[in-house]
Amino acid sequence: MMYYITFFFWHLFSLLPMRVHYVLSDLIFLIIYHVTGYRKKIVRKNLSSSFPEKSAEELHDIEKRYYHWFCDYLVETVKMFSISEKEMRKRMKFEGMEQLEEDFREGRSVTLYLGHYCNWEWISSLPLHIDPSIKSAQLYHAIENPTFDKLFLYSRGRFHAHSLEMKEAFGILRNWQKEGSLSITGYISDQVPGFSSMHYWPIFLNHDTPAYTGAERIARVLNTTVYYVDIIRPRRGYYVARMKKICTDTKKLPKFGITEQYYRMLEDSIKRNPEFWLWSHNRWKRTREQFNNEYPEEERKRILSKL
Repeated sequence: MMYYITFFFWHLFSLLPMRVHYVLSDLIFLIIYHVTGYRKKIVRKNLSSSFPEKSAEELHDIEKRYYHWFCDYLVETVKMFSISEKEMRKRMKFEGMEQLEEDFREGRSVTLYLGHYCNWEWISSLPLHIDPSIKSAQLYHAIENPTFDKLFLYSRGRFHAHSLEMKEAFGILRNWQKEGSLSITGYISDQVPGFSSMHYWPIFLNHDTPAYTGAERIARVLNTTVYYVDIIRPRRGYYVARMKKICTDTKKLPKFGITEQYYRMLEDSIKRNPEFWLWSHNRWKRTREQFNNEYPEEERKRILSKL
């Protein structure tokens, strides 16, 4: 019952014109930035440690712009609940799709690397721009609240993208491959992995960073072409996702080479417009010291030998 009640009000709210959503976004900014100070300590810690070369004034400017963008992201996510296909095509554009079409013609599936950068929710509209015979998927972690989990699954599936839970994703993608179905799968890979999944540590934004490597391992087994999705925001409410190829043959890159290239490309995007990354996420809450205490050296070697 709670799901249907929440669905009704969320859908009703989403029907408001986009300009009204942005007025509400400005009001939300005043509340969460000036009144509640939502996660300001985390944001400031992340910004100052990522950009030690920047002055206090520069960091403060990025911080304010981040909260403005974050509030826009919130209302844009709500709007996605009812936004029309026509309006979504106008607001979320994709460049470099001819590369993906060539991969599909050659019988190759595609892996897309994304970050929590710009509006990653709107990337689920990608099926509007590819052949319907291609299976479109995105990996996700279930939300603890079952009502909101169902709401997000509904929203992310409106344009026919499949949401695959992490633990089930590889099996489903492998079955699609065995059936002869081509697929395109998006991975938001700048998340914090669990200790048992910490296999690689790139330097990312001035931090020794535990990296999620599941996307690379799946791409190697399925032998997909791999791209990084570089998103820009030309103006408020409009995004362009550019497909930048990382590799066609995963075997030509060393172990974790794909992951390393992803982090370098994501870092470039963030440095270009730092306000569009999710700074309120406690990205560096787990350290290498904690990991080493959790897994002795011999155990770490044993785990890496199996990858």
